[in-house]
Amino acid sequence: MELKNIIAAVTLSIAIIVFYTLFFQPSPEELNKMRAQKEKKELAQSSDAPSLDETESLTKLSRKEALAQNERIFFENENIIGSISLKGASIDDLIFKNYKIELDQKEKVILLNPRKIQNGYYVESGFVSNSQNIQVPNSSTIWKVEGNDKLTKNNPVKLLWSNKQGITFEKNISLDDQFLFTVTEKVINLSDKTYNFYSYGQIVRNKKPEISGFYILHEGPIATLDDQLIEEDYDDIQDEKFSKNASKGWLGIGDKYWITSIVPPRDKDFKTTFDYKNKFRVNYISSEGIQAGPNDTIEEEIQIIVAAKKVSTIDGYAESLKIDKFDLAIDWGMMYFLTKPLFFAIDYFFKLVGNYGVAIILVTVCIRLLFFPLASFSFRSMGKMKLLQPEMTRLKELHKEDKMKLQQEMMALYKREGVNPMSGCLPILVQIPVFFALYKVLFVTIEMRHMPFYGWIHDLSAKDPTSLFNLFGLLPYDVPSFLVIGAWPVAMGVSMWIQQKLNPAPPDPMQAKIFMFFPIFLTVLLAPFPAGLVIYWTFNNILTLIQQFYIQRKMSVKTK
Repeated sequence: MELKNIIAAVTLSIAIIVFYTLFFQPSPEELNKMRAQKEKKELAQSSDAPSLDETESLTKLSRKEALAQNERIFFENENIIGSISLKGASIDDLIFKNYKIELDQKEKVILLNPRKIQNGYYVESGFVSNSQNIQVPNSSTIWKVEGNDKLTKNNPVKLLWSNKQGITFEKNISLDDQFLFTVTEKVINLSDKTYNFYSYGQIVRNKKPEISGFYILHEGPIATLDDQLIEEDYDDIQDEKFSKNASKGWLGIGDKYWITSIVPPRDKDFKTTFDYKNKFRVNYISSEGIQAGPNDTIEEEIQIIVAAKKVSTIDGYAESLKIDKFDLAIDWGMMYFLTKPLFFAIDYFFKLVGNYGVAIILVTVCIRLLFFPLASFSFRSMGKMKLLQPEMTRLKELHKEDKMKLQQEMMALYKREGVNPMSGCLPILVQIPVFFALYKVLFVTIEMRHMPFYGWIHDLSAKDPTSLFNLFGLLPYDVPSFLVIGAWPVAMGVSMWIQQKLNPAPPDPMQAKIFMFFPIFLTVLLAPFPAGLVIYWTFNNILTLIQQFYIQRKMSVKTK
């Protein structure tokens, strides 16, 4: 009975791994729908605020052709290069200089694209008004440049546009040395009338990108509003608009490794909306209008961060700009309390040794040391069970016709010898949260992207590319993707099989066969996982073997 419980516990552990993406995190669809219903009841929408709706058709132009259609202000620093369209004054061209699309290619990652192409993705901001008698800038407005015509770290740019009513709109845009655009919007009213203006910022994405995270990672509209994290899926906002009033926070669209975000003016109420009207929109608009009387000048400042989600960068902006919960732009998940410290531990060792694979191994050693007492207790108990195997076999033969009596005698034996048959599950149960946390770290952090180990592992965040079925590249042919079971997964399976041999064998033949199949099952299961995760599991098995062998050898010496 006890061995069946052990098998049940181990099987449950594997089931958790297999179905993690479905069950470990709450279903985003259910939570988002419940939250949306609640927000609808609580939301007090202002009928005075103007609409940001604007009809626009897409073209089949290439990116290069679309960029050439309008005059542009170019920008560049150490991390990004791109341009701002003078038509509409939108940031619609941004390339990450330090990140490649593929490890073996030279092409850089392009994030933002012009508004009229199929995969348009851009950021715009400014003022709108609910007055029908005043012209305000829109996507067709042609802005003029005053002064400097290239935006760099030390050189801001100024854009101007004036309407026929004597009102001038001004944008002052500055860029830091990383990913931050600071935009100061001004309205200079030289007319003899008074108008109300509303500040807004908007991120628009024409089509849904290819999603890479499934349930383990959120990709899509995201915000933290009044301390509440909001994560909406693209499919959800196609079905139903999300709106919420807030007085602080930020909003954006998150990809696996990239974030496009806006921080609204501070200490002012605003309404955030995620919706879909032939394109995905994430925007804010100020809740109350700002009055500009004759000869008045009004202004608002917003921050636009279009960044690679490097932990030091995101945390740095959260701290230096005092952006509420901006660190959640990186999806650390529900195990934030474990996932983020684990990243910092790996990153600490990386700075010491210069290799993330070695850093993962060193963290594995630290984890084993941390749980050493628990593992030692478990292995001593398992060692005692192994020593009791002859007696257990004798009892089974003696009471083979009386299962109840056999169970009573077995329990009496365990109690007399101080053995806990369930103790063998403890190391596995302890490893599961660490396993999930490390999987999350490898999956979501850009620091692990394209980072090599030694030998054939060139990207710790990708699976081992070798395959057992062509002798790990020795035979001159490729194998189907489902047969790519690499050298590291095989090493993990072998180490688990050796570890299994040190444990007491199940007396039941069927149970023994199940246990024999277990390492093969895990090898196939973990083959598509990130190589860094398999390396962690393999070295964890090796360290477990050493500890287990030492304890059992010590126990066998004492019994002689």
